[in-house]
Amino acid sequence: MSDGPVFDEILDSLLSRRRLLQGGVASLALSFIEGSPFAATDAAAARGETGAALLGFQGIATSDQDVLNIPAGYRAHILYAWGDPISDGPRWDPNVTNTWEEQEQQAGMHHDAIEFFPLPKGATGSDRGLLAMNHEYVDNGLLHVGGRTPWTPEKVKKAQAAHGVSVIEVQRGGDGQWSVVRPSSFGRRITAYTPMRIAGPAAGSDLLRTQQDPSGTVALGTFNNCAGGSTPWGTYLTCEENFNGYFKNAGTIPALQRRYGIAATSEYNWEAFDGRFDAQAHPNEPNRFGWVVEIDPFDPSSTPVKRTALGRVKHEGATVALAADGRVVVYMGDDERFEYIYKFVTEGVYQPGNAAANRDLLDRGTLYVARFGADGTGEWIELTYGKNGLTEPNGFRSQADVLINTRGAGDTVGATKMDRPEWIAVNPLNREVAISLTNNSNRAAANMPPVDPANPRPANVYGHIVRWNEQGGDHAAGRFAWNIFLLAGDPRQTDANKKGNIKGDTFGSPDGLRYDSRGVLWIQTDVSTASLYAGDYANIGNNQMLAADPATGEVKRFLTGPRNCEVTGVTLTPDGRTMFVNIQHPGEPGSGENNPSSPAALSSWPDGPGIGRPRSATVVITKDDGGVIGA
Repeated sequence: MSDGPVFDEILDSLLSRRRLLQGGVASLALSFIEGSPFAATDAAAARGETGAALLGFQGIATSDQDVLNIPAGYRAHILYAWGDPISDGPRWDPNVTNTWEEQEQQAGMHHDAIEFFPLPKGATGSDRGLLAMNHEYVDNGLLHVGGRTPWTPEKVKKAQAAHGVSVIEVQRGGDGQWSVVRPSSFGRRITAYTPMRIAGPAAGSDLLRTQQDPSGTVALGTFNNCAGGSTPWGTYLTCEENFNGYFKNAGTIPALQRRYGIAATSEYNWEAFDGRFDAQAHPNEPNRFGWVVEIDPFDPSSTPVKRTALGRVKHEGATVALAADGRVVVYMGDDERFEYIYKFVTEGVYQPGNAAANRDLLDRGTLYVARFGADGTGEWIELTYGKNGLTEPNGFRSQADVLINTRGAGDTVGATKMDRPEWIAVNPLNREVAISLTNNSNRAAANMPPVDPANPRPANVYGHIVRWNEQGGDHAAGRFAWNIFLLAGDPRQTDANKKGNIKGDTFGSPDGLRYDSRGVLWIQTDVSTASLYAGDYANIGNNQMLAADPATGEVKRFLTGPRNCEVTGVTLTPDGRTMFVNIQHPGEPGSGENNPSSPAALSSWPDGPGIGRPRSATVVITKDDGGVIGA
């Protein structure tokens, strides 16, 4: 048992503070923000003069079927599935005989974060644009003939080609149907071996130099790309998350590698035929991953850039906002139990229309990590060499060291250890920031951090969402006021710790988040396939996407995915009338990898029984009457 306050005491304190904040009563949290930081005024304004409900659809039931469900009055179709060509390249073979050269011209596996960029560049239209999306990882049981048997250099190369990022051109036809434009000069695949420039304060560091790259400025590839983001100047930010699983160190593991999870075995066995993934022989190679990568989707010839000023962690998203003075702010989570929340504030300001001035904005600025106070306030602690204990006696010789070991810097300054910090979203109406904390069942374990006000459950199997407002409404501020928006859970549980406090449709393990232009908070779930349909998740069904009213707390279920999938990644056109949603790893077993002899044992979505194997895919959702999604 934790030696911290019991759950009921913490929850009562949190709810009391929420009532205080919403009521506008003077307090420390309100002393630096005009009015209530969580007031309903902005959300109410989004409803317009009619006073219509923000969530204008009927919530749907849970599902355990191998189909995608959406509310009445909506339609969905598959746009872009694993193996589909990015342009006019080779088509997908259901028997997976495609070569690695063909795979690098096709959609990768396991679609994740997705962003829409209107065409032409700088336009605000909603009928034509580019979609940039991540391909997080692969299922070798589905990707290859025979799965991992035998394991060959060609299979390693194909797996690497199925990682990374896709950029595709899409358009809406006269019949309202969306399609991928083929051929398209914009179509591009970025893989685990695409050359990338390393930029920012850590570029050229001794810790980034390798035999292949003695300069420490050119990395090959990006992989395990999860959440992402976009910039006001029209670039895509892709985030490297669980990169550690691709490396193996069979010897004595250095402290820096241990802090980032490098182990004696790897998950993918790339090191068998690609020596750079042997972290014993190439100890600096892992340091070249765990970054935010900036990609220009409008220029297929451009070189992706790893922006080291934003720090090196298991990045879960890079959500961009503008400070009051025009500086760029990037919010980021580190997706692992007991890790931290970060933000980066640029030195320069965003200059609309000035490509040269904006090109390298993310290379200079200040990185911060969050500390949540028990009184409902918090502070951003600066992670700059020479400050707050980030000095040579504590293992930091330069700013490059701070950025390469950002986790260690967070440890040193005493940041708040969170319950798996994942996606971060910023409300465009009132600048409120929300983060999903997916779950953490380890706070009750021995030698683990106890519960705290921001992470109040000792066995947090369902996760929660925290939100905050920066001091003065300025994203560059050094302090903020926070509360817990909701505790996910199942009200049918007998354990009060697991009931949650959702006002509406039940869910657990929140992951993907996005506010739309009306202020609706879209929530996607990632219950692990090992936990679905049993135990704590026996009543919740397949993973899903929900919509929440930030003012009232009302939650409605909008989508349920096919069996054993994750629902992750959502973006909308500027007019709000088209939504793109990614469905990842349908049919994934609890072991994480399908049996190649029975690839459709758990799901045959989206192609249907008898055609081949399950495929991750981007789904387009529109309203039958052509209206705004969710209204």
